[in-house]
Amino acid sequence: MPASTADHEGPERPTEGGPTADGAAAPDRSDRADRPDRSTGRDGSTAGRRAPVVTNWVRLRLRAAPGAALALGVLVLLTSFLAAAFPRGVDAYESHAIRDQISAASPDRSAYQVTSGPPGAQRPQHERAAALAPGPLGEQYREVRERLPDLVRFDPAQSAYGVRTPEALVAGDAWLPRPDGLPPKLTLTAQSGLAEHSRVREGRLPRGTGPAADDGGGAEGTEQADRLEVEAAVTRETAKALGLRIGSRVHLDAVGTTALSARIVGVVDPRAPQETYWSIEPLLRSPGLATEKVAGDTPKRFWVGALLLAPDAGPSLLAATGTPQTFWRLANDPSHLTGRDVTRLREQVAALENGPTLVAMREALGPTTAVSTEVDTIVGEFGDMRKAVAPVVAVAAFGVGTVAAIVLLMAGGLAAARRRAELTLLRSRGGSLVGVGRRLLAETSVVALPAAALGFTLAVVLVREARLVPALLAAAAVAALACCALPARAVAAHRRTLTSMERTDVVRAKPSRRRVVAELTALVLAVGAVAALRQRGTAGGEVDALVSAAPVLVGAIAALLLVRLYPLPLRLAARPATRRRGVLGFLALARAGRAQATGALPLLALIIALSTASFGGSVLAGVDDARERASVLAVGADARVDDSKGLPKNLAAALREVSGVRQVVPAHIEYDLWLNDDGDQVALVAIDPAAYNKLARHVGMDQVPEKALRGDRGAVVPAIASPGVAKRLGTGPQKLRPLGGDITVRVAAVHEGTPATQTSEYLLIDADRLARPYPTAMLMAGSGSHGSGIDMAAVRAAVGTGASAADRGADAAARAAGLTPRQGDDAGKGTARGEGSVRVKARAEEYAALADSPLQDGTERLYAAAVAAGAGYAALAVLLSLLQATPERTALLARLRTMGLTRRQGRRLLVLEALPQALLAACGGVLVGYGTIRLLAPGLDLTRLALSARAGFDELGTVRLHADALSLVIPAVGVVLLTLAVVLAQAWWSGRRKENTELRAGESR
Repeated sequence: MPASTADHEGPERPTEGGPTADGAAAPDRSDRADRPDRSTGRDGSTAGRRAPVVTNWVRLRLRAAPGAALALGVLVLLTSFLAAAFPRGVDAYESHAIRDQISAASPDRSAYQVTSGPPGAQRPQHERAAALAPGPLGEQYREVRERLPDLVRFDPAQSAYGVRTPEALVAGDAWLPRPDGLPPKLTLTAQSGLAEHSRVREGRLPRGTGPAADDGGGAEGTEQADRLEVEAAVTRETAKALGLRIGSRVHLDAVGTTALSARIVGVVDPRAPQETYWSIEPLLRSPGLATEKVAGDTPKRFWVGALLLAPDAGPSLLAATGTPQTFWRLANDPSHLTGRDVTRLREQVAALENGPTLVAMREALGPTTAVSTEVDTIVGEFGDMRKAVAPVVAVAAFGVGTVAAIVLLMAGGLAAARRRAELTLLRSRGGSLVGVGRRLLAETSVVALPAAALGFTLAVVLVREARLVPALLAAAAVAALACCALPARAVAAHRRTLTSMERTDVVRAKPSRRRVVAELTALVLAVGAVAALRQRGTAGGEVDALVSAAPVLVGAIAALLLVRLYPLPLRLAARPATRRRGVLGFLALARAGRAQATGALPLLALIIALSTASFGGSVLAGVDDARERASVLAVGADARVDDSKGLPKNLAAALREVSGVRQVVPAHIEYDLWLNDDGDQVALVAIDPAAYNKLARHVGMDQVPEKALRGDRGAVVPAIASPGVAKRLGTGPQKLRPLGGDITVRVAAVHEGTPATQTSEYLLIDADRLARPYPTAMLMAGSGSHGSGIDMAAVRAAVGTGASAADRGADAAARAAGLTPRQGDDAGKGTARGEGSVRVKARAEEYAALADSPLQDGTERLYAAAVAAGAGYAALAVLLSLLQATPERTALLARLRTMGLTRRQGRRLLVLEALPQALLAACGGVLVGYGTIRLLAPGLDLTRLALSARAGFDELGTVRLHADALSLVIPAVGVVLLTLAVVLAQAWWSGRRKENTELRAGESR
């Protein structure tokens, strides 16, 4: 049938039970949708006949179009899986994060320490001593376990109880090491489980006081009024540091007796030195150097350590000190915690430290019982971090959820458009909207509900340890939308009878009053959401649905405006096309202008998907950029080696031979330079400015003004100073006395960066102007991202030293004892001249450490998945919008080929027809994405997501969102390329088919 005739005539009248014009099976004459079924059941009702009618309809439709049903099922399955997996993924990574944060904390912070004093002095001495025996302490240990709240759980294998001296005792033996003339201080600890947690290296384990024996036979000591000797063991590290061996006697200043001594009977190795048993009090395994400031003198160092007594030696400590301390140390077991338990856990820990639970503990252990832990602080840090990232995640959730919903609506619209002739036939035969909608609802429900259930099941199976209710609600929402999309679109399209001559294109369609009101309402909501976000921001951690939906609302307004403005450029472009000889350009623009007005829905999906992808990509790019700058500030190069005492001069040559090292710049850095005022110490940097600027260009740091240091070679040395140091030195020459030789400096330039230092107050000079410029730092530039190509193992091997785990443990032990450690993370910055330690730092390691939180990692992976899902739904939106017009395009090409159109011209026609809408969506997505980022950036704080709770990066300020060019352009280009690929595939496929196949008589296309 000719096309003109098909436009005026109605659909061909099918035979009963035969196919309609589009190949779909028509219902039987006896099964009219609106005609009431007069057949009744035995009870006189008509419901008995309606159910089989709908069932037969569903069975007939599934047999007639199995491919469409399968496609709908796959779409609902994927959408339901993503919708259910999103809340479960959030729960899962939050639970993993809180467990990891507690497990990664040092045992002295994460463990629960219960302490109490000895029984009252009014009780007889033998009763007080008996209360310190292992039996009564073990019974109290069980009572402590019974009184703990349900969320406070511990690991019995690493927990212990016992008796210790509350203060370290002075060891007065002259043969013990005294670094600065002060004697060591030792604690005595009788802790349960010593045999199970240690391995005897020499001698034997200590025993409680008993019969005298010599040379390892037993305890020599006898408890007398004026003398007490106990057996003790030490770890190998303690024995090495203090010069102890089997048989050594250490005499201690005691309170309860005039002479207290400990005889060393064994040297042990901890079985798990990093576990809680040994690490909750690091002095048990590793001694340390502490400092004590004497009046009128510089701080002096002395050793601190611990002697390990037998578990049943607690009564001896009562005689030794008079007031020993009983303790129950509970190793934290966070394996049961979830992200939802944070609030309750903080409440229970507060009750345990200073609340009803503590009162119950004191009833069982004594009135002096105290509970200490830093779990509440750790959990508080996690809570702050979660509040900071929650709004950012919510923005991604709203964006992807909106695009998914639009794609489901588009799928329903595509099905309704393909079945327009069938549904028109039903309406023309008297079918009611309710009857048609009921049958379509049953048809889609048979497919959508099992698919949604399967997607929900997959999410539950693949993403474990999360709540079921949020995931179930999300999957149910997807199922409901998928079931209602086709009936709603069909009912809306067939509320009134449409003639074939009516045009619904974007050029001729005029918006109704309802649409104008709806668009104005969306505009008001979008403006309010953006204003609220800019004013309040997201740093408070509250997730506001309106604020989180701001990018979606901005994208919706932009899509509606673009649809309104779309006809204008088409009309302007069509005018010059009419004067050209070829017809392809004019025909393509005319057909693009006659696209259906419902094209606003795919345009809306594409713009929101592109803006969400751009927003998410910019978030990830901003986080990466902040970590990049933070790692540079932390290291000052791709890798560096520091030692305030000085490094070997041949180390630079050795480091240049390391794989991945491209440049090595020696530097002389002193962190304790005094200026001629009463201010704080500053850093002096002596370095080759040309070599440093080359390294700075590679790393991405600010370069120093090299010409300012190349002044005359007179007595005054030109220097570059930080603003604070420049203000203190003034403009005149100043004489300074660094370790590298006395110099007279004058500030030649002011620089606000932190070249080669980790401090903001510095003075930089040319290394050639220093009398003794011995290197204290080696700055390296390397290959790979963040210097990851440098072989850090080879660097550490070349250096040949570094702070060991034992040293760090000793420092922690000193802090636990209330003393000042000798060295730590800031070693070498100088509290005393001549003291230093070698440190090796890598920029790649610092970068990785900034993202080592499971909460950060989970948020970033979830955000990346959201961006990928948004891109996938954008691709589906393109495919659905193009598939909706596929039959019409195929028929058009067939008609034009009968008029002499070549295949090449057909491809050009389809490309030119599809390009306007593709370019509109791409350009609109880029503009909306950029505008959304600029509008929302002042209200989004990415500091916690980028840097967690790491300190020392105040110079970075607040990490704000900024537009990333690649994140804006790549998704838009992908939409255009996908559109071109689809239309070219359509042109190729239609070119293989015969014209008589496409132009059958009676077709309405």
